[in-house]
Amino acid sequence: MDTLKIGKYIQRQRKSAGMTQKELAEKLNISFQAVSKWENGDALPDTGILLELCDILDTTADKLLNGGTFAAGDRKLMRTEDVISGFECIENVGRYLGEKSTFFTGMVEGINEKMNIDLLTYLRDPMTREVLYAEVLIQGILSGRTVDMDEIEALFRNKKMVETIRRYQNRADGTAPAAQDTNG
Repeated sequence: MDTLKIGKYIQRQRKSAGMTQKELAEKLNISFQAVSKWENGDALPDTGILLELCDILDTTADKLLNGGTFAAGDRKLMRTEDVISGFECIENVGRYLGEKSTFFTGMVEGINEKMNIDLLTYLRDPMTREVLYAEVLIQGILSGRTVDMDEIEALFRNKKMVETIRRYQNRADGTAPAAQDTNG
């Protein structure tokens, strides 16, 4: 993803809506500095507010995350089992190289900084681990990928998380009812 292109698109949409960074931030209950970071390409909006941001800016998540253009091509299936395996690989790096190795600590610090979390704490708790899986799946959906909802229903314990993923998937598919678009 081209964060600078995305940031410039957010800025264009915000300005065309006649809003300042502060006004947009207030609508989203965040700091104006967060909006500034997006617009400078230093950070991306958190998935927890992405749909609301898109509603405010009168755009779609797909278009926003592609810097103002629609993604072309087929949507590739993102398997939940691959996401789970990916997190297991991260943990294995710690096991194989040592949790104090520069490589592992650098990798974890980078993830913590980008996602504003404590990755290892999240991975130790089954509930927050599932939140991480959902976050990655939602990011995939927002980047133009698709998920198998039957697989998600079978693997996720948290039904609210399943419904959140379904809402993003339906929106990406264009099948979300209008009422869902405004209730977040």
